[in-house]
Amino acid sequence: MLYKPFISACAIALTIAALLPYLRAVAQGRVLAHVFSWVIWGITTFSVFLAQLAEHGGIGAWPIGVSGSLTITVAVLAYRQRKALDIAPSDWCFFLAALSALPLWHWTDDAFTAVLILTAVDILGFAPSFRKAYRQPDSESPGFFALFLLRNILVILALEHYSWTTVLFPAAVAAACTAMIGLILRKRP
Repeated sequence: MLYKPFISACAIALTIAALLPYLRAVAQGRVLAHVFSWVIWGITTFSVFLAQLAEHGGIGAWPIGVSGSLTITVAVLAYRQRKALDIAPSDWCFFLAALSALPLWHWTDDAFTAVLILTAVDILGFAPSFRKAYRQPDSESPGFFALFLLRNILVILALEHYSWTTVLFPAAVAAACTAMIGLILRKRP
């Protein structure tokens, strides 16, 4: 199991490698992050990190914790760019649905139920970004989502305990990243 810390360190490095340039691009206005998606992702990612720790995910959970912290930073920057926001009524629906589901995880005593709810909420968070990428495919970076796809694969490999509670979130986010990459590449001229 000596390789798990190395894999976790690689996943953390990928998280930082993906998010720091993304943060820079958002700050410079080259990427228009959808604030609703990033708020949802920040809350859910950090909450899943705590659930993974409780379920003995160990060192494999740490990349999720780093990601949650940096994701909240993207959400703050996206909010500061609100002049660039294109919020559709459907975005409000997904945002409110996601936020209304968050208290449910708190009321459950079961870590898996919490992660299941948080994963569903996190995937709902992709909807505003999917809509934006469909309409403006150049406003998102497929390379960013490719790094997160790889990061989530490494997270799964680095987990110290495998269960639905520890694996579901990174597997679902990897699948959503794959879909986002496909959408962006398909819609670009």
